Amino acid sequence: MNKKEQKIEQVIMGFRELYNRIVWLNKSKMEESLKGQTSTEVHCIECIENNADPNVTKLAECLYLTTGAISKMTKKLIKKGLIESYQKSDNKKEIYFKLTDEGKIIYKIHEDLHKEFQERDKVVFEQITEQQFDSMLSFLENYSKHLDAEIKKQGVDTKLE
Repeated sequence: MNKKEQKIEQVIMGFRELYNRIVWLNKSKMEESLKGQTSTEVHCIECIENNADPNVTKLAECLYLTTGAISKMTKKLIKKGLIESYQKSDNKKEIYFKLTDEGKIIYKIHEDLHKEFQERDKVVFEQITEQQFDSMLSFLENYSKHLDAEIKKQGVDTKLE
């Protein structure tokens, strides 16, 4: 393995380890505050709140899940009283979702937790220069575009669940 390949491996492993640490550190607080909700359900609630007229297809794209998995999850969230479905008067075929008052509470708790975690980690980000931020954001954007192209090659229904 040459030096560049070693650095690529270090970056990828670094991202994986960083992500795992964040998840581990946030997990108990998230589980305690969002009792009864899975991480995927909470992120589905987040996608519903943050997207205009979210339907099964939009949610599948947002969460990198199959439309079948989203259908199953939205039924579960409706049963829990966290979301409700609706149709537009000009399109009776398509079904959309919105949060109920209970769903909005879950969304708010989740948002507050993210703010708390961001505040906890602020000390690290305060040390980063504007140029370093720009470089990191540029890299993330390029890597994301590459991964999106790879996902598109595989087709929407083959996304991981």
